Amino acid sequence: MTRAGARTPVRGALRKGCPLMSCVEDGIGAVESSHRSYFDTPVRSSFADSLDIDKALHAGREQENRWDYLLGHAASGEVVAVEPHSAKQDEISTVIRKRQAAREQLREHLRDGAKIAKWLWVASGKVHFAATEKAKLRLDQNGIEFVGRVVMAKHLPATRLTVAVSSAKSRSRAKR
Repeated sequence: MTRAGARTPVRGALRKGCPLMSCVEDGIGAVESSHRSYFDTPVRSSFADSLDIDKALHAGREQENRWDYLLGHAASGEVVAVEPHSAKQDEISTVIRKRQAAREQLREHLRDGAKIAKWLWVASGKVHFAATEKAKLRLDQNGIEFVGRVVMAKHLPATRLTVAVSSAKSRSRAKR
C-alpha cells in the first residue's frame, strides 16, 4: 500500500494542490472492476497508482470526449493513459478526439515537464476493424497504440533496468 502523499508516477505528474490528486488511488484501484480484465493478470500489479480521469473530469464536461485512465507504471516511473473503447473502424476518429481532448483537459492539472509516456487503446469487445496500414498510420500519427483486447507487459514503457542495460550494450558495441 502506498502512502497518500508518496511520490508515485501519477501523483508525481500532477501539480501540487491539484484537485485531481484526491482521486488518485493506489495500484489499479481507480480502474472500474469491469475494466480490470483488459489488463493481463501479470501486469496488474505493475502499476503504483491510477486515476479515473473520465470520472474525475466529468463535472462541467459532460458532453466532451474524455479519456478513461492514467496509470503510473512503477517499474519505469512513467504515466500511461489507457482507453477501453469499442474497436470499430468508425471509432478510430473518436479515440483520436478523446486523446486530443484529454491532453487539453489535463494541461491545467499536470506539472510543467510532466508527460504521458504512452496512450493505449484497448478493445472493449470484439475487434471489428482491420489493422490496416492506414488505420495504424492514423493512430501512430496521433500517438495512440492499439493493443488489441488486453494490455500486456510489451505495451508498457521500458523499465529503468531495461533502459540501463540497452544503453550499456549500445556503448559496448560502439567501443568495438
